[in-house]
Amino acid sequence: MKTVKINELLIGGDNPIALIAGPCVIESAERTLAIGRAMKDIAVRLGIPYIFKASYDKANRSSFHSFRGPGLTDGLAIIAAIKQDLAVPVLSDIHAVDQIEPAAAVLDILQIPAFLSRQTDLVYQAGASGKAVNVKKGQFLAPADMKNVISKIREAGNENILLTERGTTFGYNNLVVDMRSLPIMRSFGYPVVFDATHSVQLPGGAGTSSSGQREFVTYLARAAVAAGIDAIFLEVHDNPEEALSDGANMLYIEQVEPLMRDILAIDAIIRKYR
Repeated sequence: MKTVKINELLIGGDNPIALIAGPCVIESAERTLAIGRAMKDIAVRLGIPYIFKASYDKANRSSFHSFRGPGLTDGLAIIAAIKQDLAVPVLSDIHAVDQIEPAAAVLDILQIPAFLSRQTDLVYQAGASGKAVNVKKGQFLAPADMKNVISKIREAGNENILLTERGTTFGYNNLVVDMRSLPIMRSFGYPVVFDATHSVQLPGGAGTSSSGQREFVTYLARAAVAAGIDAIFLEVHDNPEEALSDGANMLYIEQVEPLMRDILAIDAIIRKYR
């Protein structure tokens, strides 16, 4: 198992499970920072690595009129300020090759969205940036297909690779998580992340927006840790009911610490079997 180094933070191997968490999308600078501070406080109390995440642009939306965020320039400026305030690594999605250079100037991890995980130019150029790259497995891909994604990043000379499971399309407006994907992807030698909140999303389930089943996040997260993962990805909000994107599958801030305590307890048990 390779260890991915992100600044002073290490993911994979014998390192503790990392927490990647934040709101789905930047709604305001103040609210986004407050959520990040709450997540960092939890990580410090639990002694685990923390990476802040938030999207500057939600390019894949059900409706043309859905809220997308502040956009590349303003969004990266907000993330840069949060990075300085929290002194933690930061992650966000990139959607096009021309976003890579400005994004890499701010972000510590470039994330390839699931629907773009087969886009060769985007994946390769993200690798060529020298930044760590987190690829979300497409809802349409078998876990074994991620070997090809890895090879595209390695062709760019980059070994700082994370692979994320976020569910597989199961009929219409539904996702299911095949826990076999986690050990399969870990067998490729790179750390694996489980996105517990997008895995309970119901894509397009509300007609002009996605819906979700927040009540199943904790069950899937615990199961994923038992199957063996290196980081957990959670989208969180102080009030998901009024969130402007993905509110139905985001956790309340107060749900995060009890879940992470469960995750650490399970991880302590299963590490000797990995």
